[in-house]
This record gives sequence, structure tokens and C-alpha cells, in this order.
Amino acid sequence: MKKLLLMSAVLLGTVLTGCAGGYYAGARYYGPPPPPRYGYVGVAPGPGYVWADGFWDLRGGRWAWSQGRWMRPPHRGARWEPNEWREEHGRYRFHRGGWR
Repeated sequence: MKKLLLMSAVLLGTVLTGCAGGYYAGARYYGPPPPPRYGYVGVAPGPGYVWADGFWDLRGGRWAWSQGRWMRPPHRGARWEPNEWREEHGRYRFHRGGWR
């Protein structure tokens, strides 16, 4: 039960944090982000979990690394599309990922 409550709190915090930084999502252009960070992913916390890679995010005009995390699909057949920076017309644009 404690594990379920902790996992729920972490997931809620992650969702709310993602909502707070979305003022530029898909709308503004920036220079290239720093190179991605790589690390140990580990074992999924349970069956059905999907790993979402970390990504560089702009917070207050500065680059900040958002850690990767394990997530559960919201429904059967859902697939995760990662956050990504794409070069468009010589500038970089952020495309927010999500469940599709």
C-alpha cells in the first residue's frame, strides 16, 4: 500500500512539473540543446511499464536535464512518443512527447 501511495505521489509530481514548463512547447525556437545524458536504466518496477528517456528542457532561459522515468501506459495499445528537439530551418524546436 505504501509503495502504491509513493508511486502515485511521484507520478502526480511528474505530471504537474511537466505542465509548469510548457510555455514554449512547440511554439518557440532555440539554439541546439546540450548533448543527451546517458545512464543506467535499471529494471522496470512492474509488468507493462515503459521507459521514457530523459531530455533537455528550458527552465527560466537555462538548460535543465529532465530525468528519464518508468511509466505505465494509460490504456491498452497506447505507445509512448519521446520528447525531442528537431532542427527546423536552422533553428531547434521542441516537440513534446506523450502517449498516443
